[in-house]
Amino acid sequence: MGMFPSQAGGIPVLAFETIGSTNAEALARAQAGERGPLFVVAGRQSAGRGRRGRAWVSEPGNLYATLLVVDPAPAVASPQICFVAALALHDAVLDACAGLAPDHLQLKWPNDLLLDRAKVSGILVEGTALADGKLAAAIGIGVNCAHHPADTPFPANNFAAAGLDLSPAALLARLSARWNERAREWNRGEGFAAIRSAWLSRATGIGRAIEVRLPDRTLAGTFEALDEGGALLLRKMDGGREAISAGDVFPIAGVR
Repeated sequence: MGMFPSQAGGIPVLAFETIGSTNAEALARAQAGERGPLFVVAGRQSAGRGRRGRAWVSEPGNLYATLLVVDPAPAVASPQICFVAALALHDAVLDACAGLAPDHLQLKWPNDLLLDRAKVSGILVEGTALADGKLAAAIGIGVNCAHHPADTPFPANNFAAAGLDLSPAALLARLSARWNERAREWNRGEGFAAIRSAWLSRATGIGRAIEVRLPDRTLAGTFEALDEGGALLLRKMDGGREAISAGDVFPIAGVR
């Protein structure tokens, strides 16, 4: 694809006009011997997916990218990678969008990006064990540069509709540079305290009433903080506290 360079920030870029899923392609290449880092990007996905296997609408004009990294951290720290990626994306969007005030761009637990409280990006991290025992992580990043889906559970938006010019190629270049910086800061998990602090400073919902939707139940309470591993600490209505490692978060309107 002519819109993307052959590399971004020193990371090779493999570009497709259309592909089923950039995450699936990245993981297949890892199983075939690719050790990355490598960006797999597409103008359109025919089988894009979000968390819990949801379909991810993939209109042309948005960024659909997967960063493949192999052995990014010890197993205990590997779930932290979504916070590293979310921070890198937040940094990259501010770099690429001249005039965008930082307080208009926030992170929503665990790894969504919000523009004026509407979702403009999602991150899906998937992993697979390789024959040598190492972990291959596919960090899928979808950004609504020019389009966004309608009738979503959480409000959605796109940068063009907000009057911001954000091209997929320009964003990829900044994302690569910022990923390199944040990955060095993370240092395979040893620097997660700094990543956690930076994430919290950009987050929405801290100290507010939220609803957390899990596969088998829904919880309500106050979003207190993140624990040292990145789990959401929820102070429940009955006074108890629960650490949640995965779920969908929604604000409770009119409740603080």
